[in-house]
Amino acid sequence: MNYMFEAGFLGTRAPFFMDFVTIIVALLPLLVAGAIALAKAKRYKLHAFAQIFIFAFSVIVLTYFEIGVRMGGGFDAFMDGSSVSHSYALFVLVFHIMIAVLTLIVWFTTLIRVKKFLASSLHKTLGRISFIGVVLTSFTGIWVYFILFIF
Repeated sequence: MNYMFEAGFLGTRAPFFMDFVTIIVALLPLLVAGAIALAKAKRYKLHAFAQIFIFAFSVIVLTYFEIGVRMGGGFDAFMDGSSVSHSYALFVLVFHIMIAVLTLIVWFTTLIRVKKFLASSLHKTLGRISFIGVVLTSFTGIWVYFILFIF
């Protein structure tokens, strides 16, 4: 697991695992948009498979990220070297976590209740909310990365 804390590949002071997770988070809205395009093309089984795969992959990446953060000393350890105030960075981090948790809950609910929701417009509405949440999670996650490792 020591490889996680070697120098990252994005040219910042971030460790490898942070760079890796940030790239995944940046690509996540594109992956979800691709899965949504499958539904619009009436390829519902492929859409369902893609959504389940992307969600499961996201949970695995999130677990990898959490392990890295805990092993790396937590938020305060990664805050060292940032010129941004601790209180501002903490505010952005809490905002990011709130959006990410709510998004995971709505996305998971949409996935597990799909058969019940499919017959109604609720599935589409929850899908839109989930997508907006994924985009906001991506944006705020990149914002946290910038705060911790660029500014």
